[in-house]
Amino acid sequence: MTFGEQPAYLRVAGDLRKQIVDGRLPPHTRLPSQARIREEYGVSDTVALEARKVLMAEGLVEGRSGSGTYVRERPVPRRVARSGFRPERGATPFRQEQADTGVRGTWESSSEQTDAGAAVAGRLGIEPGDRVMRTKYLFREAGEPMMLSTSWEPLALTGRTPVMLPEEGPLGGMGVVERMRAIDVIVDNVTEEVGARPGLAEELVLLGGVPGHVVLVIQRTYFASGRPVETADVVIPADRYRAAYHLPVK
Repeated sequence: MTFGEQPAYLRVAGDLRKQIVDGRLPPHTRLPSQARIREEYGVSDTVALEARKVLMAEGLVEGRSGSGTYVRERPVPRRVARSGFRPERGATPFRQEQADTGVRGTWESSSEQTDAGAAVAGRLGIEPGDRVMRTKYLFREAGEPMMLSTSWEPLALTGRTPVMLPEEGPLGGMGVVERMRAIDVIVDNVTEEVGARPGLAEELVLLGGVPGHVVLVIQRTYFASGRPVETADVVIPADRYRAAYHLPVK
């Protein structure tokens, strides 16, 4: 193979991908059979099979038991707006994540005390094994799962206070900024690092994805005078949503 030349299976997958994107193979159309791919492109069964696997891994096609492989419906990506912390009173966690008053969504959550692992401890500036409150969220928009979030708060800061449980008590559901203000901790900065990776099996089950789908992971940390007071991993299906940032110009 000469420099720059693609393997045969990638060339076949690329041509089929172009047909899908161009609409020549519209959603719900059956993908050409392995035998037809072999004959049309003059390749082996192995190459035809590998090309189909590439398209499945990219989420462009799906297998249906006993029926064949079909082009998947391609969702039109929607925006998940981000604008840093929201100091306004009454901001719920979902409003904070969306930063969009036009969004009407619901969420499920569960909290538990646990030991901080090394990675979380590093983000919170505490020692591994220190106790934290971990809260897991599943957010829905119009009933459709659209985002996961797992947050950690050091119990050395919030333990034995009215805001120890993020979704319970007098300030339950009010968001990090408002809750921390209630215990005289003033959040003045937030950082977000955005990355992408294949979704974990348990994440894709909750978000309605298929194996191989890519997710956006936003690693967010709130600070008060340089001290981390909360950190979270926000997971968003990349095929359905885009993270849109609204940043003030000073």
